[in-house]
Amino acid sequence: MAEIRPFSGVRPQDDLAAEVIAPPYDVLSEAEAREIVARRPRSFLRVTRSEVDLPEGIDAHGAAAYQKARENLDGFLADGTMIQDAVPRFYLYTQHWQGRTQIGLMALCDTREYKENHIKKHELTRPTKEQDRVDHITALDAQSGLVFLTFRDQYPRVQAALARASALPPAWTVATDDGVTHTLTVLDDADLNAELQAAFAEVDALYIADGHHRSAAAARVADARDEAGSSRWFLAGIFPDSQLKILAYNRAVADLNGHSPEGLLDAIGEHFDVTETDTPAPTQRGQWTMYLGGVWRRLTARAGVVSQDDPEQRLKDAILEDRDIELLDGI
Repeated sequence: MAEIRPFSGVRPQDDLAAEVIAPPYDVLSEAEAREIVARRPRSFLRVTRSEVDLPEGIDAHGAAAYQKARENLDGFLADGTMIQDAVPRFYLYTQHWQGRTQIGLMALCDTREYKENHIKKHELTRPTKEQDRVDHITALDAQSGLVFLTFRDQYPRVQAALARASALPPAWTVATDDGVTHTLTVLDDADLNAELQAAFAEVDALYIADGHHRSAAAARVADARDEAGSSRWFLAGIFPDSQLKILAYNRAVADLNGHSPEGLLDAIGEHFDVTETDTPAPTQRGQWTMYLGGVWRRLTARAGVVSQDDPEQRLKDAILEDRDIELLDGI
C-alpha cells in the first residue's frame, strides 16, 4: 500500500505565482540564477539558490547560503509573497508541454516506506549532493522541492478520484519561458481528500522518477529527528505512469580544446567498444551514444569499466566524466 497524507502547503499568493515560480535548483548555473532573480526579485530561486543574494564566489553549499535561504523563506512569508494553508489538504500539480499533459497529486509520503523499498529507487546517490539536500532541509525546517514519483495507472478508484479532482477550478496557471504551462489546484473538499488517501492505499508501490537525492536526504533528516513526528514525511508529486514520457538525457561538449576528433575516439576506445549507428538511442544498460563529426556512435562499456564496489563510478554521468571527457585534459 502507499500511505500518503495531506499537508498545509506553503505556496505563493495566487496573483504572485508567475513572479515566484522558478526552474529547478540544479539545472542552472549561478550566473543564470542571478540573472533570473535580477529580473524577478520574488523568484523562489532566492530560497533554492540563495547564493544569488550573497557576494559572487561564495560557497553555495556553505552555512551562509543555507542561513540566507531560511531568511529569504521567512521573508516571503512575512511580506505575504507566500502563504501557508491553515488546513492540511492535497494539491494537484499539472504540467502541459508540446501537446502532452501530466497531472500529479502533491502529497506527503512516508520515509519508512522509502527505506523499506515500497517506494522504489532506480539510481544511486552522490554523497555530496545528498548532504547538500540534508543541510538545506535542516536549515529551512521545510522541503523546498518535490520528489517526482510515479505509479502504475491500473487502479480504478485512484483514476476516479483524480478525475474528480482534475475537474475543479485551478488556483493559478502560469506559462514559463521553457514552454511549459504549470497549474496548481488546491483541493479544499475534505471528502475528496479522504477518498484520495483511501484510494492510494490500494496502490502496491510508488517509483521514484526523479528526486533520489531529495528522498534520501529526507530519510536521513527523519532518522536524525523524531520519526514519530512530522519529520517522517517528505513532499512528493505523484503522477500516473500512463501520462509520462521518458526523455533523453544529453550532455554537450562545447569544444575539444585543441584535440582532434580522432584523438577523442582513440581515448574513448581504450574503455569502450565504439561502433557507428543510425539510431541515437542506447539499446542496453552500460551504453551511450555520441554524435561527433556528423556521425552517431554507440559506446558500450567494456568489462571492468563500471565498478560494482564504487557507487560513484556506477553513476552513468560519473562514468562519462571519469572515463571519457577527463581523458583529454582541458575538455
